[in-house]
Amino acid sequence: MSTLLITHPVFTAHAPPEGHPERPDRMRAIEQALSHELFRDLRREEAQLGRIDDIALAHPESYIRHIERSSPDPGDLVQLDPDSYMNASSLEAATRAVGAATRAVDAVMLGQSHNVFGAVRPPGHHAERARAMGFCLFSTAAIAGLYAKARYGVERAAVIDFDVHHGNGTQDVYWDQPAMFYGSTHQMPLFPGSGAISETGRGNIFNAPLRPGAGSAQFREAMAERILPALKAHRPDIVVISAGFDAHRDDPLGGLDLGEEDFAWATLHLMDVADRVCDGRVVSLLEGGYDLRALARSTAVHVHALMRGTAFDLEEVAAEVAP
Repeated sequence: MSTLLITHPVFTAHAPPEGHPERPDRMRAIEQALSHELFRDLRREEAQLGRIDDIALAHPESYIRHIERSSPDPGDLVQLDPDSYMNASSLEAATRAVGAATRAVDAVMLGQSHNVFGAVRPPGHHAERARAMGFCLFSTAAIAGLYAKARYGVERAAVIDFDVHHGNGTQDVYWDQPAMFYGSTHQMPLFPGSGAISETGRGNIFNAPLRPGAGSAQFREAMAERILPALKAHRPDIVVISAGFDAHRDDPLGGLDLGEEDFAWATLHLMDVADRVCDGRVVSLLEGGYDLRALARSTAVHVHALMRGTAFDLEEVAAEVAP
């Protein structure tokens, strides 16, 4: 079975103010990278609209209605918090991001694809149960795990997050649900200020905060010694990756000093756990990544790892798509 890519043109139409780091060019950079001949075997689908009932797995109806009512007229912008904006296309984009997540779950649960990458905007891991935050409107990755449980009756699901920022939203949604695992490597101190080791939910939350400048060795140690063993012990029926690439050394919003090779390493090790515990069912959803060249290169090696599942020439892949 081949890897499936899910995306949609509306993800480029969602546009915060000029100069905002979470900009439409992020999607264009990924589209260009994944149009390379290296990805000719990548199956592709357009994201469907997410269902309100699926969004409601993570968010109360009052919050969903608030986001719907906040959607502005064409040409206008609405500011939801200091970092989060909506234009006339944002509601559709956020809803299709949820649709991409649920379709991705369908694809792996029904055996139609071994794994899926959702190239989606806006990101989701900062959206708490009833609060938009940090560029995020709906908690997309959290919804993916909850949808797998609701639709397919899985007993356990997991979200692993290697974005440079802690996914406070995913943690908030999963906090009191022991069947739903959340594991995160992230820089600390940094926005949003959560993600301490002491934050454990009901024994299902595993944070691995890293100091600025931690670099490859400390990142891999945190994954290998804290996140991956806990993930194996949880034995999820599906693994969801919050694939943020802003821990890259060139990213303007973080400082963990990682490279494309670290994202490939993490991807392959997460796939290995998934192969052992859940027949390889992996859904990956884009979160952060704000230097366009680093984002393109990092996404390319991540998706190439999903497609191949083996070691490969990282420099060749990265240089081919974004020299």
